[in-house]
Amino acid sequence: MISIRRLSLVSDQSQREISDRPVGALRIAIATEDMKGLNAHFGSAKRFAIYDVTAHKSQFMEAIEFDDASDESGRHRTEGDGRIRSRVSALKGCQLLFCLAIGGPSAAKVISAKIHPIKAQQAVSMSQVLSSVETMLQTAPPPWLRKMLADAGAAKKRADFEDETE
Repeated sequence: MISIRRLSLVSDQSQREISDRPVGALRIAIATEDMKGLNAHFGSAKRFAIYDVTAHKSQFMEAIEFDDASDESGRHRTEGDGRIRSRVSALKGCQLLFCLAIGGPSAAKVISAKIHPIKAQQAVSMSQVLSSVETMLQTAPPPWLRKMLADAGAAKKRADFEDETE
């Protein structure tokens, strides 16, 4: 059995649900070992930090912790499919996933859950990831991100949007 723990910050002023998100905010997940930076592979991450990010600010929403991180040995475990499925399910509602690496079958499961995986070249701090997303939102986002923004209510869908290529 896979154990998943969630830690959410709730202020006295707002008892809102974790699913509530500011209009136009992207919910992103960052694979992390230490809650300080993007420094883990998808399948072996001990934790995921979840943030809501707009063009001008980011807000920590929750941390998701798993007790079944892989040992990165390259060997497939027999319960691997269920382990990956539980990770994807725990990230439900996120639109972007930042990690150091993700295998093909895992990426397919993430994409089918409407989460766009983004592999980083190297480990970076949380603030660097958040800053890069804010900058991307302030400038000209790529077509795949504009579609996510339209779905999140931050941008209007253009009539010819479906014809664009990525």
